[in-house]
Amino acid sequence: MTNFRIRAARIEDLQHLYEMAKLTGGGFTNLPADKDSLTAKLERSARAFDRSSEDHGNDLFVMVLENVDTGVVRGTSQLFTMVGQSWPFYSYRLSTLSQTSKELDRTFRAEMLTLVTDLEGASEVGGLFLHPGERAGGLGMLLARSRYLFIKEHRSRFGDRLFAELRGVIDEAGGSPFWDGLAGRFFGMGFQEADYFNAIHGNQFIADLMPKHPIYTAMLSETARSAIGIPHPNGRAAMRMLENENFSYDGYVDIFDGGPTMIAKTDSVTSVANSNAGVISDISKDEKGSKSIISCGRLHEFQATYAFISDTENGLIIDQNAASNLGLKVGDSIWHIPR
Repeated sequence: MTNFRIRAARIEDLQHLYEMAKLTGGGFTNLPADKDSLTAKLERSARAFDRSSEDHGNDLFVMVLENVDTGVVRGTSQLFTMVGQSWPFYSYRLSTLSQTSKELDRTFRAEMLTLVTDLEGASEVGGLFLHPGERAGGLGMLLARSRYLFIKEHRSRFGDRLFAELRGVIDEAGGSPFWDGLAGRFFGMGFQEADYFNAIHGNQFIADLMPKHPIYTAMLSETARSAIGIPHPNGRAAMRMLENENFSYDGYVDIFDGGPTMIAKTDSVTSVANSNAGVISDISKDEKGSKSIISCGRLHEFQATYAFISDTENGLIIDQNAASNLGLKVGDSIWHIPR
């Protein structure tokens, strides 16, 4: 398998990120196909990597998946340490209202969508995109789970709650049944236009123009109702991966496409709780031991890759290929989690 590593994004990665952004197919707010917006993200990420204070602030960390042999970037992911600071972070919360009529001797249960900012102050894992040509060999898992090693290494910079928004149902024409059935009626614009505007300017316009009272789902079209809390078909594997990490769907959905928001306690995330630190005692030419994800370095020096690890009394033995990917040597410290 070609060698890959995760590393901090740099401003030179702009063109690679832009080319990948054009492949997302819409509904991917964190990776807009707009060079100015991507540049602003990379500059903000650079400031986060350079910040020396360890407190929980409003940071964005952008990571990339790099082919070590060619230097080509083939994937990306992002970490937002504290959402809802630059502008409110809105979600819809799906809830049920039960009402009983004694005269009819019946209980009616109505589902409602309420606009909330409950997730304000939490940290978000998002912006994960893997180039279609690399969707094999577990690279998506490397992109996703390496973020938890970064969180473990920089725990004080992240909140006690972690969430991930999954892209919702998008039709063949690039539209969103949820948007068309709800928000689109108030804004007079299609989903793609609104989604692009959100990616560039943020979603404050939703709060400015959307009705503040709860929306009864029974008043929505069947196609809109059926999209609530359902991930895009391409996101089902990501949802299973999040569930394996101890995330759960608690009724929060994206205000644009109705996709599910998965939430977990940061310290209960499987890859955070089960990661271990160790020191390399030997580097082996053979791929022996358990296949793992390893990371090293702090902030802009952070890197991660797959490795074969043997945990011995004298320390960790890792394979030569992994050591070469990250420039590791005997005596270096790493974090590791089983694949």
